[in-house]
Amino acid sequence: MIFSKKQRTQRTITVTKQARDGILTYCKMNHPNEGILILRGKYKKGQVLVDGLVIPPFFHTGPTFAGFPHTFLPLDESYVGTVHSHPNGVAKPSVTDLHNFFGFVSIIVQSPYEDDDLFAYDRDGNLLELTVIQDEI
Repeated sequence: MIFSKKQRTQRTITVTKQARDGILTYCKMNHPNEGILILRGKYKKGQVLVDGLVIPPFFHTGPTFAGFPHTFLPLDESYVGTVHSHPNGVAKPSVTDLHNFFGFVSIIVQSPYEDDDLFAYDRDGNLLELTVIQDEI
């Protein structure tokens, strides 16, 4: 009998322009501390659509960290991941980022928080394709 690994679906991340702008504004407001938000949207067959943001309850943040206790989150199937900023300008996930992975995607925003400063990662730290679309009407 031959065992094979299940083929992993390649995830793609789509963020609405409104959500992207909200992320960037939030990061700029929290600088020089990290900012953290929960991503709200839909997940279907490897496709993640981010169309909303939630400020996590009881979050804590500083110049080199941001987090929140997951136990206080209400059950909500629209949570698809998190986004947090790296004020140092480096958008690579740290070991702590990977250990605290939540949902399907983690987006890291590097300073100076401009339109092209968002990077999406899976739970293994692999860079994912991220596309910004116009908001749905």
